[in-house]
Amino acid sequence: MTIATRAVSYQHQETALTGLLAWDAAVQAPRHGVLLVHGGAGLDDHAKAQARRYASLGYAALACDMLGERIAGDRQRIVARLVELRGDPGLMIGCAQARLVALSEPPEAEGVLAAVGFCFGGLPVLTMAHGGVELAGVVSIHGTLATVRPAEPGSIKAKVLACHGALDPHVPLSDVIVFAAEMDAAGADWQLTMYGGAMHGFTHEHAIPGAIPGVEFNAVADGRSFAAVGAFLDELAAS
Repeated sequence: MTIATRAVSYQHQETALTGLLAWDAAVQAPRHGVLLVHGGAGLDDHAKAQARRYASLGYAALACDMLGERIAGDRQRIVARLVELRGDPGLMIGCAQARLVALSEPPEAEGVLAAVGFCFGGLPVLTMAHGGVELAGVVSIHGTLATVRPAEPGSIKAKVLACHGALDPHVPLSDVIVFAAEMDAAGADWQLTMYGGAMHGFTHEHAIPGAIPGVEFNAVADGRSFAAVGAFLDELAAS
């Protein structure tokens, strides 16, 4: 296995963006593309590491940028951009679609299979599913489950997987219950796995305990969720 990476530049409206594409260069067969959407910090080391991790499963994984240049690292600008995206589902879908186009063009990827979002990134991928964007599946990992625009019956065509920490204080059980009811009302093909003892951000291996209240790495939940997403992607690829 030889994981290769390169920067991919693209644009949404007037915003120049750069993502990280990762793939196994030892795999000669065509690879399905998987879009990875970062958390609230932007395209950070966690998102880039996840791109390499999913590339190890045989996919071409693009860790995209939802914020834009000169925003990551500036807390005030990050918060303003996240608020803007959360309040405008149409803008969020447009941003995400630009990333899908960026992933569909490189020769390393043959079509886009799914979108996987972490923390904040769970909201864009679920919003894409609500908006009927053509994807085989979407995955939210310790992600935001509440939406500003509930899905209409029959509107969700993509299969949905949510991986949630049972002790997550940032996404309370009330949001999980509403999410489940929404998915059923929409007639979606969905599944939810809750990991006992896991808090928010349980895939963040280098999270400093106590640095951000409610955020903590959980090796068991991380491993189990990665296996669950891998099986989910394999199911999508086979269908």
